[in-house]
Amino acid sequence: MGDGTGLSYPARGATSPGTPVWPASPAGFRRYETTVTIGHGDDTWAAARDALAHWEIKRRSGFSVAPADGGGLRARESGRYTVTAGRGRFAVREPVEVVAVVERGNRSGFAYGTRWGHPVSGEEAFIVHRDDDGRVLLTLRSLTRAAPAGPWRLLFPLLLLVQLGVRARYLRALR
Repeated sequence: MGDGTGLSYPARGATSPGTPVWPASPAGFRRYETTVTIGHGDDTWAAARDALAHWEIKRRSGFSVAPADGGGLRARESGRYTVTAGRGRFAVREPVEVVAVVERGNRSGFAYGTRWGHPVSGEEAFIVHRDDDGRVLLTLRSLTRAAPAGPWRLLFPLLLLVQLGVRARYLRALR
């Protein structure tokens, strides 16, 4: 399984962070998308872009993020990271890889995919964009399914509930 690069799913880039309208998704995934306004104006836009590029949406939501490939913290195409939830004996390490980065005009963000060993399988995208009125928005997109193997697979229904709470924190993280 996987795409031969260590991802735990075959649809690399399926959350399409560079497109305003999300095209059809591969079958077998739970699809989620929502957009919220996080502010207005050039200062908000610059701060949101910088925060997003440095994983602040995850970090402000209670996760730690560390490069797993010797690179820096800034999200970069093909960069590998370890996202950690919890602490000590209760820490869950989630191996991920950035599968798409967008930095153009009024759209900025990235998508990461799950690698083998992640509690779920799929992709998540974080996109900040602004409209013609200067309103700054955050869009979340995710495709999720049970991990293809391992002990987490049995806990998938519980992980979906946890995911609901995490998404609520994401939506507040850049405000």
